[in-house]
Amino acid sequence: MSTANLTRDETAARAASVTVRSYRVELDLTSAPDHSQPGFSTTTTVEFDASAPSTWLDFLGASVESVTVNGEPVDAPYDGARITLRGLAASNTVVVRATGLYSRSGEGLHRFLDPVDEQTYLYTQYEPSDARRVFACFEQPNMKAPFTFVVTAPAGWEVVSNQSAATRDEQDDRQVVEFAATLPISTYITAIVAGPYHRVDSAWSRDDLTVPLGVLCRGSLAQYLDADTILQVTRQGLDFFADNFQFPYPWGKYDQVFVPEYNLGAMENPGCVTFTEAYVFRGAATDAQYEGRANTILHEMAHMWFGDLVTMQWWDDLWLKESFADYMGALASAEATEWTDAWVAFANRRKAWAYSQDQLPTTHPIVADIVDLEAAKLNFDGITYAKGASVLKQLVAYVGRDAFFEGARRYFREHAYGNTTLADLLSELSATSGRDLDAWAQAWLQTTGMSTLTLERRGKRFEVVQTDPRPHTLGIGLYDFDESGSLVLTDRLSVDITGRRTPVELTETPLVLLNDGDLTYAKVRLGGFSVRTVEASLDRIVDPLARGLVWSALWNATRDGELDPRRYLEVARRFAPTEPNTALLTAATTNAAFAIGHYLRNGDRDRWRGEWLETCWATLWAAEPGSGSQLVWARATASAATLDERRAADIRALLDGATPAPDGLSLDPDLRWLLWTALAATGYADPADLDAELTRDDTASGRTAHLRALAARPDTEVKAQAWESALTDTSLTNDHLDATIGGFRAGDRRDLIARYDSSYFAALTGLWSQRSIEIARRLVVGLFPAKDSTEAVDKWLTANEDAPAALRRLVVEQRDHLARDLRVRSRAK
Repeated sequence: MSTANLTRDETAARAASVTVRSYRVELDLTSAPDHSQPGFSTTTTVEFDASAPSTWLDFLGASVESVTVNGEPVDAPYDGARITLRGLAASNTVVVRATGLYSRSGEGLHRFLDPVDEQTYLYTQYEPSDARRVFACFEQPNMKAPFTFVVTAPAGWEVVSNQSAATRDEQDDRQVVEFAATLPISTYITAIVAGPYHRVDSAWSRDDLTVPLGVLCRGSLAQYLDADTILQVTRQGLDFFADNFQFPYPWGKYDQVFVPEYNLGAMENPGCVTFTEAYVFRGAATDAQYEGRANTILHEMAHMWFGDLVTMQWWDDLWLKESFADYMGALASAEATEWTDAWVAFANRRKAWAYSQDQLPTTHPIVADIVDLEAAKLNFDGITYAKGASVLKQLVAYVGRDAFFEGARRYFREHAYGNTTLADLLSELSATSGRDLDAWAQAWLQTTGMSTLTLERRGKRFEVVQTDPRPHTLGIGLYDFDESGSLVLTDRLSVDITGRRTPVELTETPLVLLNDGDLTYAKVRLGGFSVRTVEASLDRIVDPLARGLVWSALWNATRDGELDPRRYLEVARRFAPTEPNTALLTAATTNAAFAIGHYLRNGDRDRWRGEWLETCWATLWAAEPGSGSQLVWARATASAATLDERRAADIRALLDGATPAPDGLSLDPDLRWLLWTALAATGYADPADLDAELTRDDTASGRTAHLRALAARPDTEVKAQAWESALTDTSLTNDHLDATIGGFRAGDRRDLIARYDSSYFAALTGLWSQRSIEIARRLVVGLFPAKDSTEAVDKWLTANEDAPAALRRLVVEQRDHLARDLRVRSRAK
């Protein structure tokens, strides 16, 4: 095992023998604008107590120039990941002078050159273990300490960290900024942002507490930054958490920075939250996109308490922050902002992620067994986030909202600035609810998989039948047609179930919906009569959450091979055009396209590609001008046209201006690139066309899209170049690698890319050992062959039983996705 891959056992031993008192980290970033300079100077002074004579500091960088221990220079062996410290005293001051490397993968200190203003922008991203790419440290969450950052940067730059600047010394062409010391925090949530960022300032106040607020983005995106909307959601969130947590916001200020080439949606660095700049909308955006951004803002804000104030001991209990933040993001959105339907998107979008992840052979409990950092990296998944949040929603229904929040408040007070495990939280919740939660935790947090709920008639009675039994508190909704023909809730039964079969007293109505209100985590099947009702009348269901649960039930049945995918597609073609909720509409169009590409036999696939494209095209032109639905259908058209050339001439006419766009539809740069990529993938756009479009949009996003479109062209030489670039060009940024892979796969041209299948499997172990885990993961997942059998992947798994566990997990998951495709396809009559 590489020494960069820290294990749970060794970090626990280190934490038992070392107590960190403080860090002082000095970074010289004046070299950043010169992109020929790969590195930066980094000096760490760490004070700690030790009960053992030796330990190690973690550092991933170019070199270590010197190490002093208690004022004396020492020979400290450095193997590229660990700096060994020997001869320690009871109390120690260690100074490490080293050279770090600027990143192009979004890990560590990422450096970006904006092609619009030719300015350099920096930001850090550390979770779970990349602070060591910037400064020497004890890289584990349970070794918290105060941090003082001192940053030397070019004059005129914004320099931002977790705390406010204490001093700023201007020195001709440079500035030295020393930030106030933080409260005790973990290494992975420290942060530095530096560059000529555009900034908007504001504040939030409650009683005698005033929190300065900042919203930042690259200068070339300032014209698109809707800071007022972002700040409104921020204030609403701070109000919500102040009322419910009753623990004052502890981190002084609250900056939110939208950064380029980001690997995540966002990161909860206290006082300096970073977001993907995909949330700075360059053109039209749907309500679902604005709701999604608000949810992310509130998710990260919840982390200021769940994760930052109180932090898990090790990554086994990652759910202690992510599940809570996911739940709180939806709850705060629904109750504190204009996005009152936030639970609709959660039920249909976030839980779909959880259901998919939880059915893989690599599924794991919410409280997972994380033996090392590679395993931790891959556990930022649908189980830790969305399943955990779903289970918390069930827990709130089980113990009551008041008891839940009072337990959370006691948890914060008891463990502020410390580290916890599952037992610590359950202790507080048990005390406030009066319930013994050990059995509940065993059933929900320490097991894998999910129940499937079905309503069965037994004579004149009904029973709720569940597979993989768990305790559920749920609603059963009875829906009938009113005088206007709408399907409305006429009665709801509240039911507690634990076993495989639970009798219920109800009168059957046209639609009986299990888990009405979406209180629990389970797949729901619609009875035969209910399926026929929704196939004829899905659009008559008035309540958007109920409608979303029906869409979800239909899709889960399709994925499981219990509903013919063509029946799902008929429902989508009939009812998606009139679906008013853009989150549900986006999911329905995405799922329809996926079903065509993955779940249909070849003959049906070819027919449905054309029919789905025609549905998208016709609905685009019929949609309400300027509506979110119109935008969703425009994007769905571009996606469908990537696989079918029948509308290529019409799309070309739109892009060239020969045909006016539908009323209200703005052909903004992002939409234009989607359409150009569709033309490129079907052979109706050449490099000159794509170069001309790049001239119109020579931005970072434009260059990435241009790269994807070029690689999408259906040409053997183009695919060969894309393949070689993805595997060997280490200068590609994370975004450019994704674009290259996306272009390589565009159009589902197995006739052009099947020849690389054997090369893929031959390259896997080398990629994993030579590339960072983030880049390797993108390659392993993105280039996995969509073959007609699992023979090749099975052969690799058999021959590579000793491959790193994280690599095998990724390959096993891709194999399972392929096996599901083949299984569902074989059942389609």
